[in-house]
Amino acid sequence: MVADPTIQREVPADGADELLLAGVNDAHLKTLSRLADLRVILRRDKLILSGPSAAVERSVPVARRMVRMARLQRAFTSGDVERYFAEAQREPVEAERELADEEGVALPGARKVIRPKSDGQRAYLKAMADNDIVVGIGPAGTGKTYLAVAMAVDALVRKRVRRIILTRPAVEAGEALGFLPGDIREKVDPYLRPLYDALEDMLPPDRIRKAIEEYAIEIAPLAYMRGRTLSDAFLILDEAQNATTAQMKMFLTRLGLNSRTVITGDKTQIDLATPDESGLLEIEGILQSVDGIEFVYLDEADVVRHRLVKDIIRAYARNSEEKNGGGR
Repeated sequence: MVADPTIQREVPADGADELLLAGVNDAHLKTLSRLADLRVILRRDKLILSGPSAAVERSVPVARRMVRMARLQRAFTSGDVERYFAEAQREPVEAERELADEEGVALPGARKVIRPKSDGQRAYLKAMADNDIVVGIGPAGTGKTYLAVAMAVDALVRKRVRRIILTRPAVEAGEALGFLPGDIREKVDPYLRPLYDALEDMLPPDRIRKAIEEYAIEIAPLAYMRGRTLSDAFLILDEAQNATTAQMKMFLTRLGLNSRTVITGDKTQIDLATPDESGLLEIEGILQSVDGIEFVYLDEADVVRHRLVKDIIRAYARNSEEKNGGGR
């Protein structure tokens, strides 16, 4: 009989309340260790399981559930850990589904937990938790920007980063930027308004104002990123379909130490004079195989706006197919 090999698995625990996760005197970790007969330790932002492979694999869903609860600031007991473990052994599929229902971003001081509303959004949140660079591609209303901002705010308030950088290309979508009234900031602010809207849904206005004054939150056009090295930051490039190939390369190479980047875009709404020059289209072709970069694709099933938005997206898609000969 072949002995079960010893393995080690790491479950990311960044953003989790360490006391809630481990329990008083590590009671929760000791309970899982006893139940599964393996070694469980919390080291920085990772929950490390080591022991016989079968025991480790059996315990990973339990460890993930414990981390989710601690991230959401939900207290649980050693008795709950025993229940999580028993449920995972009896009905692993149901346990994973319940775990998925508990996923979300709990913003300290906020009155609500921001939870994914579709499988696509759930995959998107997971990708942002697990990767340094995430590219979210999909139509309007799928929560690409909103969820990215939620993750950025979560990282900032938990002091995992020192600042948030929110940026967009200031591309004229049929409007003439030069004829707008005011100084340069007043001209570009309308293009950046969706980023302010997302922030204002998550933080009190006075806190946003203070963070902007202290440069903990910076909202600026993409062109302002040139020549900078952005360390200890959570970077979001929104409307990336309107970044040129040169701008996209410039942005990606700004990434400094302890920084994360989320790039969002909709390939059906390119406003560049030459759509083929979209940096989003280019990176989709050349960065898919780079380790540490994950592409997440959202579609009409992930739309969380008015029900008519889905119908509008479908109608435009059908029209595009017919123009390209797909309807024949």
